[in-house]
Amino acid sequence: MKSSSSIKLGLLQQACSADPAANLKKTLAAAERAAKAGANIICTQELFRSQYFCQNEDHANFKLAESIPGPSTDAFQKLAKKHGVVVIASLFEKRASGLYHNTAAIIDADGSMLGIYRKMHIPDDPLFYEKFYFTPGDTGFRAWKTKFGKIGVLICWDQWYPEGARLTALQGAEILFYPTAIGWHPGEKAEYGVRQHGAWETIQRGHAVANGCFVAAINRVGHETPIGGDGLEFWGQSFVAGTSGEIIAKGSVDKEENLIVPIDLAKVDTTRTHWPFLRDRRIDAYGDLTRRFSD
Repeated sequence: MKSSSSIKLGLLQQACSADPAANLKKTLAAAERAAKAGANIICTQELFRSQYFCQNEDHANFKLAESIPGPSTDAFQKLAKKHGVVVIASLFEKRASGLYHNTAAIIDADGSMLGIYRKMHIPDDPLFYEKFYFTPGDTGFRAWKTKFGKIGVLICWDQWYPEGARLTALQGAEILFYPTAIGWHPGEKAEYGVRQHGAWETIQRGHAVANGCFVAAINRVGHETPIGGDGLEFWGQSFVAGTSGEIIAKGSVDKEENLIVPIDLAKVDTTRTHWPFLRDRRIDAYGDLTRRFSD
């Protein structure tokens, strides 16, 4: 018999076309399948409505943004209410003229909008020119009580910062979700690929260990090539880590798929009780964390 703390996560790992409407339709269909397969909390990959446009700086790409609430959140709210599922949808938000964010909408199982999270850490690296498009988030790190547990949501580059994971967990988050768009530069893959992917997976497993919670990372697949470049080869491998950092489930490198992953939220309390990292934190000694660098 299923316990009240046993739920299923649905991670939607997909490739994206250049057609936003088609991507929305495809993702909604994937979410429907996940719900019918028993998923209670469903999460999209980062910026699922388009190909990863941050590979170049082009003002025309701002036309991809939409308001929140807007057409995508309306569609997912209807889906959430129809199937009684929680949905996390990653969107390119137009907040106002000249003001854009990389934002996740959090929708409860009754279709109500619980809130949004705006990506806090914004990268600016070759083929990841996000500072051109996104204003850093101003929501802070947040957690939401949903029908199926208390969840926190962070986005992609946030994955590398233990501070974000910790501050979200301190609000009681039992699961940290990371919608993601990360991949290899094809010319670097042979030399650096294994290390790059290993670092990405390891640090997120570390967030699970340090905070005694589940971590779900949802990535896209496919080789997306802008005009005049080699593009990015997204490495997929969406995964769920358990409360001790163990990999519970992991997607493929190049296949579109839904990962339906059963977890038991009771393990959060058990882990935090037996590994009381939150108890033993020296909050009196952490003041320098608010400084850029301690000389």
